[in-house]
Amino acid sequence: MIFSSQLVPLVRDNIDTDQIIPARFLKAVGRDGLGQHLFADWRAAEADFPLARPEMAGRQVLLAGDNFGCGSSREHAPWALRGWGFRAIVATSFADIFRANALKNGLLPIAVGADVHARLRAATTRDPDVTVKVDLGRAVLTLPDGSEVEFPIDPFAQQMLLAGTDELGYLLAHADQIAAYERAR
Repeated sequence: MIFSSQLVPLVRDNIDTDQIIPARFLKAVGRDGLGQHLFADWRAAEADFPLARPEMAGRQVLLAGDNFGCGSSREHAPWALRGWGFRAIVATSFADIFRANALKNGLLPIAVGADVHARLRAATTRDPDVTVKVDLGRAVLTLPDGSEVEFPIDPFAQQMLLAGTDELGYLLAHADQIAAYERAR
């Protein structure tokens, strides 16, 4: 999976899952419609909130701060981010549970060092329309200046994202082999 996108800068630290998708929207058990409630409270309270600006529509990479996705565990958070159209989040760190939920739900958390993060922030300040390229197969983020930065990713999660599936899909793809094993037992 390789894609390029402009960034949505939301460079705040400790963005918790209740801000990503407020609890009042957790009544749904499916993913449909959650994207419209992404950061609902901040979008309502802040006229200049990045996701409220029309030029941000269609961008697939969110540039966040440190400790993104902290707070309670809820799969609704990556569902809402995916529902809005994000495919990747770039931050200096992620809450462990959020990272796991994101990877299991088709959202790529890209952790970068503070120096790379500062370069991305500076680039978006100079030009709000800068583009990054994500190469999941190589686990590389190409910055606006053309430099490449490797990012860590669990190999199994990488395989699932590249295949466009999840753990259940992986198991179902091996159903014949599982059945053969069970018959042999």
